[in-house]
Amino acid sequence: MKVVAALGGNALLERGEAPDSDIQEAHVARAVEALVPVARHHDLIITHGNGPQVGVLAIESAGDPALTRPYPFDVLGAQTQGMIGYWIVQALGNALPDRTAACLICRTLVSADDPAFLHPAKFVGSGYDEQQARRLAAGRGWQVRRDGAAWRRVVPSPEPLELVELPLIRLLLSSGAIVVCAGGGGIPVADDRAGHRRGAEAVVDKDLTAALLARAIGADALLLLTDIDAVQDGYGTPHARPIRAATSRELRARSFPAGSMGPKIEAVCRFVEATGGMAAIGRLDDAQALLAGTAGTIVSR
Repeated sequence: MKVVAALGGNALLERGEAPDSDIQEAHVARAVEALVPVARHHDLIITHGNGPQVGVLAIESAGDPALTRPYPFDVLGAQTQGMIGYWIVQALGNALPDRTAACLICRTLVSADDPAFLHPAKFVGSGYDEQQARRLAAGRGWQVRRDGAAWRRVVPSPEPLELVELPLIRLLLSSGAIVVCAGGGGIPVADDRAGHRRGAEAVVDKDLTAALLARAIGADALLLLTDIDAVQDGYGTPHARPIRAATSRELRARSFPAGSMGPKIEAVCRFVEATGGMAAIGRLDDAQALLAGTAGTIVSR
């Protein structure tokens, strides 16, 4: 089978952890270990989040006295793709020395007129208390929102329309390589009125891009790997219960938090509705079981 696995932020950094390189590399090694059984028997395409990492780089860039202005988010997205992709292919090479693994820096086309540019909603970077967050927002021109118990920066997250490097992804897959691509949702680019392609100040949702990627390459399965056992109906209430199997129609009839589970639900629904393939949401450590349909939340058309 052809399998797209989207690694959530927990694959690289847990909440509250320092964003040090060695900590993240250790997480990546464990993530790859969980994916090895899948890679041994299937064609594997890996994508990943970059919210914490792009936030760290944004803060460093904003505070660098050598710069007249901070690096834009498209550039920060490219940097995180290279950094995280390097960690993943290094770990894959150590775990599967008989397989070729390639990291491809990818752009994702978005519309310059997407209304998301007027309504920032994608969380990036570390969490702060409210006073700290509002001080940073005032000093750096950020927009901030509550994310659970913490406050975080939010940036625009436009709809992914097209994977610019799709022909190269297909070429690498046809060679038998494990492909790491479209990290962080891809580098957002948009066409201007003159038809020139330029970077966009945004972060694309990685799960929506993963669904777009899975459809474009004809994947049989889409795995959204995170730190939860399964999607919960009534999350945060005394009546919460895991949803072990559902159709896209059943999931769309429920309400899920827009800043966290909502994009994952939308991604799996889009994939199964377009392809009839299987999709699953669950723990990274359960990747093989998710593919077998014995763990997590299994979504069908």
